[in-house]
Amino acid sequence: MAKIAPMSHHSPITVSITRTVLPEHHRRFNAWVHAGQELVRERRGYLGSGWIRASANSDEWHVLYRFADEKSLRAWDESEDRRWWIDSAAELVETTRVEHRTGIEGWFEPQGEETRTIPETVVPPRWKQAVSIFLPFFPLSLLSTLLLMPHLESWPTVLAVLLNICILTPLMTYIFLPVSTRLLRPWLQKPRR
Repeated sequence: MAKIAPMSHHSPITVSITRTVLPEHHRRFNAWVHAGQELVRERRGYLGSGWIRASANSDEWHVLYRFADEKSLRAWDESEDRRWWIDSAAELVETTRVEHRTGIEGWFEPQGEETRTIPETVVPPRWKQAVSIFLPFFPLSLLSTLLLMPHLESWPTVLAVLLNICILTPLMTYIFLPVSTRLLRPWLQKPRR
């Protein structure tokens, strides 16, 4: 039985690749990524891979794969298997960005194999967004004007307004807007006609 040399103790490397897939080739791209996982699965130092599609209608896919160290990643990058695999997708995809991450930022990538599609987010029209901001902002501003501003009359206007905004911004961001959007969610996410 052959001995396997111990793995290098260097930091794992996560490779993040953004690929734009031609609209008519999403099913083929999915099969292509599965084929790549099968090719790389038995390679020394391979820790896992996955892909994320930004939304159900997006042509942009983010492919992630991870190796235990730079040496094992380089062996995969320079392999005949990988070259054949990449060439086989020439008419399906366009690579738009490649990043290699080492150290702590790579720790947050999931290990193992995953396929995830992030559901499309319903974005409410701007007028509904404005209403959901206005509803908590008006009473909060009124309250601030009645309770805080009389104590700041001797302050220069710029400093009084700055203090007022420094108090209201975190209140709106962390308390009032989350409550407002949660209460109004059915109305905000109602499909447009």
